Amino acid sequence: MNYYELRQKHQKEVNELPLGFAYSDKQFDEMMEKFGLEKDNLQAICTIGSGCYIKKSDYDWVMNTFKRHKQEHQQEIDNDKTGNGYIYQMFRDELANHEYCITYSLDETLDALDLTMEEIEKHKNLKHGLQKALKRY
Repeated sequence: MNYYELRQKHQKEVNELPLGFAYSDKQFDEMMEKFGLEKDNLQAICTIGSGCYIKKSDYDWVMNTFKRHKQEHQQEIDNDKTGNGYIYQMFRDELANHEYCITYSLDETLDALDLTMEEIEKHKNLKHGLQKALKRY
């Protein structure tokens, strides 16, 4: 599977998760109503960060989905021994998504991929894929 296809598959699965987002009291009340909960039933929910909430009863499902996504992504990286396939696509897409052509900074791309330059330097396939993607700029 290529990087774009895996991202699309993962995004579809995330869109189907019972996530709620609230950045104001009004949004919080609307989210609780969507969850089918009374707005003061705080013991039934938990935050997973960045204004995202889930019902505690859905915690394992949500977290296992995110864990599986990370594992599938890592498996595709591991399978790309040269860096010419999935890894190249990954860097190419994320450099574009984070406007490398304007900023010439890798920081946002690496943050999005949860990678460091030290990790990339340790792995020939990652290093090659990044270098190949950077040649487009």
